[in-house]
This record gives sequence, C-alpha cells and structure tokens, in this order.
Amino acid sequence: MRLAKYLAEAGVASRRKAEELIGKGRVKVNGLLVQEKGCIINPGLDKVEFDGRIISREEKIYILLNKPAGYISSVFDPQGRPTVMDLLKDIKLRVYPVGRLDFDTEGLLLLSNDGDFTNLMIHPRYEITKTYQALVEGKPDKKSLQMLCNGIQLEDGITAPAQVNILKAYKDKNLLEIKIHEGRKRQIKRMCLATGHPVISLKRTAFGFLKLQGVAPGKYRFLTLGEVKKLKQQAWSNRG
Repeated sequence: MRLAKYLAEAGVASRRKAEELIGKGRVKVNGLLVQEKGCIINPGLDKVEFDGRIISREEKIYILLNKPAGYISSVFDPQGRPTVMDLLKDIKLRVYPVGRLDFDTEGLLLLSNDGDFTNLMIHPRYEITKTYQALVEGKPDKKSLQMLCNGIQLEDGITAPAQVNILKAYKDKNLLEIKIHEGRKRQIKRMCLATGHPVISLKRTAFGFLKLQGVAPGKYRFLTLGEVKKLKQQAWSNRG
C-alpha cells in the first residue's frame, strides 16, 4: 500500500496533503525517515510514525441507516439543522454518508469510512441500483411513465433509463416505484416534476440488494462482511 494512502485512511490528512507531509520529512517507517512520496509499505508489518506518533489505520465500518425526514445527509450543517450524525452518536469512528438523501427524503442511507467503497457505490459507471418510492401529484399517464423510463432531459443532461412501476393509485395521486443507478442532486424530484407530477414525499427503499427490513426509522445496523463483498462484486461486474 502507498504510504500516503495509509496516512489518509488513518485520518492524518487527505492523500494529497499526506504526500506533502511525507515530502517535508514528518513521516518515518520502521524508525527511518521517508521522503519518497511513492513509498510502499506493508500495513500489517511496518510501523508508521507521524511527528513521532505511531499511526494505525481506522477499522473499516459500513452502516445502513434508515434516515427519517428532517435530517441533512452531512457530517455538519452550517445552518444548524440536524444531521444524520446525530443518529450515530454512539459510533466512535468517523464515518461519512455514501451519497446523500435530501433533508425531506427518508429511507436507506449508507455511511462508511472507506473511501474506495464509497466511490464504487456512488459513481454512475458502477451502476448500483437505488430504489425509491415516490408519492406524486396526479396520475401519470403512459406517456409520462415512458418519459421516465427512457430518460428525461434535465438542465444537467438527459437521465439514464429508469425502471418505473405504479405501486398504488389514489384519487388524485399515485405511488410510484422508481429504480435508477445515477445519483444527481434531487434527481427523482426533478424527473417527476419534468413530467408534470411533482413529488409529495420520497423514500429510498433499497440500495442494490440491501433493503430496510428490520431497521426502524432513525435506527441503523452494520453491514456484514458478506454484504460488503457482494456490493463490491456487483459494482465491478457492472463497470462499463
């Protein structure tokens, strides 16, 4: 493993900043000063020191949270609104949301301190499916549903094809199930608005094969090693 990556995963600094720290002679490996930015180490054998302090990587953790509405998908909000971190106060390690859900959107949100895992989960090229239930105004006709399925032209480009089904029809609104693998800002809301059927409420019900069963709103569970491995394998198999 590259020394800079090891320092980044230990929470010392970003990978780029870690390379600067190495170049400044502030890092030792097995008691010897190292200033080569491309230095390779064995995390299980080599002893790494930063400014005289022994550094160890953080344990990798993966959390599935059932996010209620009314929380920001961030570690901090300058406006002082509640964040998802308020629901994880007993987690001692630093974790970050894997993607985001809007303040008023609820449902399945992953959090982790594994940057490589996060990239695999949120980058469009890996096509991890996210499933939503969207309660929308009015009754979308076949044309509107086909627009959602084929892709809709938004201000930031046309959306990738989606899978859309009507789960329940009410007098003046419909509950839709929408599956996408992109993660643009407010994407589902903008897609539905473009068809003339604004979203009333939105919930993410699945992330890949992961679902919310057994996790009450505001609660969380840890992913198993098997689930993490399966998600990574799914991402690599989808790679375009």
